Amino acid sequence: MPIPQHLLNRADRLLQDIVPNCADCVARYAEEKPDTVAFIMRATGKKITWRQFDAATNAYATKLLSAGLKKGDIVATVMTLTEELIYLMYACYRIGLIIAPLDVRLKGAEIQYAMDRMNPRAVFFLGKTPAADFRPMMAEIMKNTPSVKTWVQVENQAESLLTGAVGIQSFVGNIPADGRTPQAVSKARSLVVKRDPCLIIFTTGSTGSPKPALICHENILTQNVTFGVFSMIDAGTIFLNNLPPSHIACTTEVLATTIFMGGTMVVMDFDPKKCFEAIAEHRITHILGIPAMFTMLWRFPDYNKYDRSSLSVAVFGGQQVPRSWVEQLQSMVPNLCTGLGITEASGATTSNCIPCTVDDVMDGIGLCMPYFPLTVRDPMNPDGTAGKEKAPGEVGEICFQGPQVFLGYLNDPERTAQTISKEGVLYTGDLGSYDAKGLHLAGRRKFVMKPKGYQVFPSDVEGHIAQALKGKIGTVAVVGAEHEIFTEGIMAFVEVPKDSGVTAQDVQNTCKSISSYSRPSHVEIIPVGALPLTRSAKTDYMALKEQAKALLPKLRAEGKWDR
Repeated sequence: MPIPQHLLNRADRLLQDIVPNCADCVARYAEEKPDTVAFIMRATGKKITWRQFDAATNAYATKLLSAGLKKGDIVATVMTLTEELIYLMYACYRIGLIIAPLDVRLKGAEIQYAMDRMNPRAVFFLGKTPAADFRPMMAEIMKNTPSVKTWVQVENQAESLLTGAVGIQSFVGNIPADGRTPQAVSKARSLVVKRDPCLIIFTTGSTGSPKPALICHENILTQNVTFGVFSMIDAGTIFLNNLPPSHIACTTEVLATTIFMGGTMVVMDFDPKKCFEAIAEHRITHILGIPAMFTMLWRFPDYNKYDRSSLSVAVFGGQQVPRSWVEQLQSMVPNLCTGLGITEASGATTSNCIPCTVDDVMDGIGLCMPYFPLTVRDPMNPDGTAGKEKAPGEVGEICFQGPQVFLGYLNDPERTAQTISKEGVLYTGDLGSYDAKGLHLAGRRKFVMKPKGYQVFPSDVEGHIAQALKGKIGTVAVVGAEHEIFTEGIMAFVEVPKDSGVTAQDVQNTCKSISSYSRPSHVEIIPVGALPLTRSAKTDYMALKEQAKALLPKLRAEGKWDR
C-alpha cells in the first residue's frame, strides 16, 4: 500500500518549517494562542494554557541557570509525569540541558547504576507519595552521587525534606504571568542547535543491561513529524497520556508530538475506570498503549456504560497481537495506528496509513518513511561499515538512516559503534523483512534459534500457536535452550486462562503443521500474566531464557529433554 501523496506533502511542509529547539513550539503557541489549553492534569483538574506553560518553562530555566547549570549538563529525575516534570523538561530543552527521566519503579541499586553512568549535575525527585516513600532510597543515592550539586524534592513541607534538598516551590519561586523571556534564558537558548543532545532514555534492558540512549532535538522533532502526520494529530487533538516519562512512547511520541502539533494533552495515571471517565469528560480523540492496557480497558465491567464516541485513533505497539485482538480494538476505536518504535530513533519509525482495515494492520507494522529510510541488511561488517541490503521479502536486520538516528550511547563509544555504522546506518537488533505491504518482524537478533542448524524466528512459532488457539490462550513466548542433540531446543511458554482447558499436548498438536525443526521440544503452561516483562511491558526474553535454563534439570530428569 503506497503512502498517500497528501500525507507526504504535509510531512514535507512540517519538515521544511521545523523549529531547531523542542521548546520553541511552546513559545510560538504562547504567542499565537495564549489562552488555549495546552495540557490538563487529570488528578487535580488543573488546566494549563500555552501562556502559562511558556512562563513556567522560562521560570524553571531561569532557576536552573542560576544554580550554575550550563549547556550539556545532565538533569536526572525520579518522577512520574507531573506538571512540574513537564515544565522542567521543556526548560532543559530551551537552555541546552539534557534531561534524563528515570523509571520510579527502579530499585535503589538500579537508580545508582544510572547515576553512575550519567554523573548528573542536578536531580529532581519525589518525596513521600500515596504510593511510596522515596526518601530513604534517595537519601542513599545522595550519599553516593557526588556529581550532583542541586537536589530538588518535589514537595514543599519543610519537615519532609531530605537534608541537602530544597523543595520544588522554594527552588522555582513565583512564576510571572507576563510570559516575557528573561535575558539569561534568551542568551542560553541562542547557543542551542538542533543536533545538541537534550534527552536520555535508558533502553529497557531486554537484551542486556539498560543503556543510556542520547537523543537530540532533531531526533525528537523529526519523529514528531512522522508520528504526528501518520497518527492524524493536529491542533484539535486531545491525547490521553497515561504512560511513564521514562518510556520513549510517553516522552517523545505522545508528549512531544502533541505539543509540537499544538494539540491538548490530558495527563493521568493508568486506571481503566478513570481512563473512561477522562475520555467521556474531556472528549479524548487519541489514545496510545501497549496491548495489555487496551485489553484491560475493554475487560472493565462497566466498559459499555461510558461514552467513547470521541475516540478517533488508537495507537498500539510493543508486541505481536492476534487478529481477534485487532478486531476488538477497532470495535472500540475506528482508526488504528501501529508501527515500529525504537528508543534509538526517538520513537516511531514506521507507521500504517489511516484509514486502514484490519487486514492492513495484520499485513505489516508500518511503511517506510521517505525521510527516514528503512533497509533490511546483512550484519554490520567487521570494519564497521553497513552490511549488504537484502532483496524485498528477504529476512535480515532492520536498519534506518537519517535524522532520527540517535547520537549514541552516553560515554560508550564501543556499543555505539556496534549500533551505528560508519555511514550512519542504525542497526536496530530486530530481524525482519520489507515488501509492498510494509515491515514484517521476525524476532530479535539475539533470540533467533538454530535447532538442528536451521534458523527459526521466535515470532513465527509464537504467531502460529497464537493463531491456532486464538481466544483460548493468552500471550505466547518462545526461546531457545541448550540441547544435547539439536544444539538448541525450542521451549514455548504459553499463558492459559483457568477455564480454557488448553494443555501442553494441545499446543504441541497445533505445531504438527509446521516444520519439524520449528516445533517446541517442550511446552510450559503458565497462568495469564505470568510471563516476565521489561519495564516497557514487552516480553523479557532474557529473563525467560533464564527460566528455561532453570527448567532443564527437571525436564532432563524426567526424560523430557535432549530427545
